[in-house]
Amino acid sequence: MREYEFFVYILASRSRTRYVGVTNDLRVRVLQHRQRVPGSFTARYNITRLVYFERFQYIASAIEREKELKDWNRSRKIALIENSNPTWGDLAADLR
Repeated sequence: MREYEFFVYILASRSRTRYVGVTNDLRVRVLQHRQRVPGSFTARYNITRLVYFERFQYIASAIEREKELKDWNRSRKIALIENSNPTWGDLAADLR
């Protein structure tokens, strides 16, 4: 039986504008955001740094969590990020 892995992630700009998303390949998805596709939200606000992510076995759980995070207010998202990544460093370098 095949194992699946899904991610909910938060990217941020230097000014701390955030983007919340879900994917099954975090490394590839971060690289796609960094290509700055014209017209995209992440390109418009220069959102390229991976500052937070969670792993999930099931896509339904990941989507549910993504929706939950998108409903959170700014201060709650910032607290979530700073709890595990207080310097808002780019976590993409640590991906395997």
